[in-house]
Amino acid sequence: MLAQKADILAQRSARLRPLRQVTAAALLLVMPALGVVTAFGVAPATVTHRHEVAIVEQPISLPLPEQQNLSVARFVAQERVLRGDTVAALFDRLGVRDPRALEFLRGDAKGRMIFRQLVPGKLLQAETGPEGELLALRYFLGPQGLLEIMRTPDGFVANERAIADPPRVFHKAATIQSSLFAATDSVGIPDAIAMQITRVFATDIDFHSDLRKGDRFTVVYEMLYDSGELVTAGRILSAEFVNDGRRYHAVLFRDDEGNEGHYDLDGTNRAKAFLRSPVEFSRVSSGFGARFHPIFNNWRAHTGVDFAAPRGTRVLAAADGHVIGAGWRNGYGNAVEIKHGGSITTLYGHLSGFAPAIRTGARVRQGDPIGFVGATGWATGPHLHYEFKISGAHQDPMKVALPKATPVPAASKARFDATATEARTTLGRVRTAANALRFD
Repeated sequence: MLAQKADILAQRSARLRPLRQVTAAALLLVMPALGVVTAFGVAPATVTHRHEVAIVEQPISLPLPEQQNLSVARFVAQERVLRGDTVAALFDRLGVRDPRALEFLRGDAKGRMIFRQLVPGKLLQAETGPEGELLALRYFLGPQGLLEIMRTPDGFVANERAIADPPRVFHKAATIQSSLFAATDSVGIPDAIAMQITRVFATDIDFHSDLRKGDRFTVVYEMLYDSGELVTAGRILSAEFVNDGRRYHAVLFRDDEGNEGHYDLDGTNRAKAFLRSPVEFSRVSSGFGARFHPIFNNWRAHTGVDFAAPRGTRVLAAADGHVIGAGWRNGYGNAVEIKHGGSITTLYGHLSGFAPAIRTGARVRQGDPIGFVGATGWATGPHLHYEFKISGAHQDPMKVALPKATPVPAASKARFDATATEARTTLGRVRTAANALRFD
């Protein structure tokens, strides 16, 4: 390429040279007419050089313009299964508009696995065409495998296969300057992992009001890849969070019976039997006790806590239980009441609507979506009214002593202790390395 460029420049110089000679001769002829008198010594007119111009035709190979990609445009979306979800509802959220695909899943033996295994939290990824036609569907069964539905010229094909790549483990540490998400963004932690951090430590830290500048955290987590392409965020394997001087730990562990969860270093379950706050990223706008009612303009007992949050924010079940009421309830508007173990009930009011399958008699697990923040009933703006009752008596949800979840079983304790020791060592190394970089 450089040689061709040099040749072109040389040819351009040769073509311009005769033009400069003609210009000089014309100037000599014009000068006397302009009154310019100059003495010249003129030699006999002899030709000392002959310039012959040779025209050479030579084919030049030029690169062809890039071919336009005329393949079908592909749109990729992913959604997690919610409690009570249906395949049709998931297709709607994924942007799939393909009755033939839904018919295939119902009729194919492997495809029906999706209907049977709609476990809350599981991930579905869909590739669709411009009209919403399904090109590929992947249902992630876990870190080791997935069910894949592919469109072919002959129709759809379903196959269960292993994820091609082993999970990749990442180690990150950061310091809070303004918010959790600003800190995670600063070190490249995905939002899905940031959300897991909030869930893992939610029973001890209110990430809306408790964070302090200078709080710090260290996290070890998985990312899942398939054939070299990032699929989704995996699990948090271990984490440490220092909030206002208090240090909290989380270690992922699966016991001998296959139950998996996050535990503190001593084997205490990170999850409490009840969530302190049943709304994601909210703030308390009105506490428990007597208050001046904003609608009736008088002092009344406030039998719960109000959490301000944008309309449509998910409301979560505070603990395992079954629904004993779901519908309109006078001043509460749309409300859900759940009975938990023993004599504890919780109530969620002013909802804009209910999550799928939430009805009287439905069973729920802690963290399942049960509805969405609204302003129905006696409400001046979108918020959740949350009540916590023991034997029918109202308790302050923010101060009541919450029951603890089951710790690591005794039969698995020795294996857990080894896992926890290794996790503590790893977190310490990551923290030390991060501090060294920070002060370098």
